[in-house]
Amino acid sequence: MTDSAKNTPDVAKAYARIKPYIHKTPLLHSNLLNEMLGSKIYFKMDAVQKTGAFKIRGVLNHLLVLKEKGKMPKKIVAYSTGNHALAMSYAAKLFGIEARVYLPENVSPIKKRIAKYYGADVVEVATRQEAEDAAAADGQNGFYYLHPSDDDETIAGAGTMCYEALLELNQTGEKTDAIFGPCGGGGLLSGSYLAKELLRPAAQLHGVEPRIANDAHQSLNSSEIFRFTHSPETIADGLRALSISSRTLKYLRNLDEFHLVDEEAIRYWTAWLIQMMKITCEPSAAISMAAAHSWLQHQPQNKVILILITGGNIDPEFYQELSTLDLFISA
Repeated sequence: MTDSAKNTPDVAKAYARIKPYIHKTPLLHSNLLNEMLGSKIYFKMDAVQKTGAFKIRGVLNHLLVLKEKGKMPKKIVAYSTGNHALAMSYAAKLFGIEARVYLPENVSPIKKRIAKYYGADVVEVATRQEAEDAAAADGQNGFYYLHPSDDDETIAGAGTMCYEALLELNQTGEKTDAIFGPCGGGGLLSGSYLAKELLRPAAQLHGVEPRIANDAHQSLNSSEIFRFTHSPETIADGLRALSISSRTLKYLRNLDEFHLVDEEAIRYWTAWLIQMMKITCEPSAAISMAAAHSWLQHQPQNKVILILITGGNIDPEFYQELSTLDLFISA
């Protein structure tokens, strides 16, 4: 039995732990899309989760485990490209603790505004590396450092998104063939691997990255972890991680396939989901549909696909731009 298999029950425990604090998010589908692709595509909509993204799941599980142990910190700190900051700020307000988040200047403006609204001390710095360094330094100076993905309890919490979706699909009798999820720091895919091993081991798990932000892909094809020196300027702002961790790499090695997606396809599928399904989703989430679309071109029909729509915190101006974009590519 592998180490990751031994840890599989943690996702179920995490789900029971955080369930009172989160929304049970819906599974949506599009008859039009299913007819076009000859398969059943289900979208797990954590874009409508509290704080607008799946990240709250990992943060809550992490903090609630500390609370169970009588070790709830008084001050927490993190760096983020946005959604982790929102989750941490929300959870800090919920539990009455102090939060500080370091955000690089290229973070989406709406994410900065919401983090401040929740009451966090938002500190803007020039680069992602500066944000990471500053958060780590505070972690050595009175703050509890809450990493976005490099933690077992955070991974288990992140995995509850996939776990919740598979529970519902299993109850309806659907046999999921493949699951597609984005890769930033790798925490979501790590937790999703644990979830699918518990509820649907036969399902394939596919990781997805922007082609210009392919640190995980390079790490998977190397003997060491690849790290960017500067945040990649991808439209998928939630996937601008400089690198994955050795912890998440261990899980990512269990993926069935890993896909790289060009910026044009990310933009197109974000616009398609917004216009045709009337949902709000970030490019960092829509990227998974782009990969699934490409993959399905080479598969037999009648597949059952689960797409993890991880977040919906998108700036109004960008949303308006995408809502009027000409859908010039045929699905």
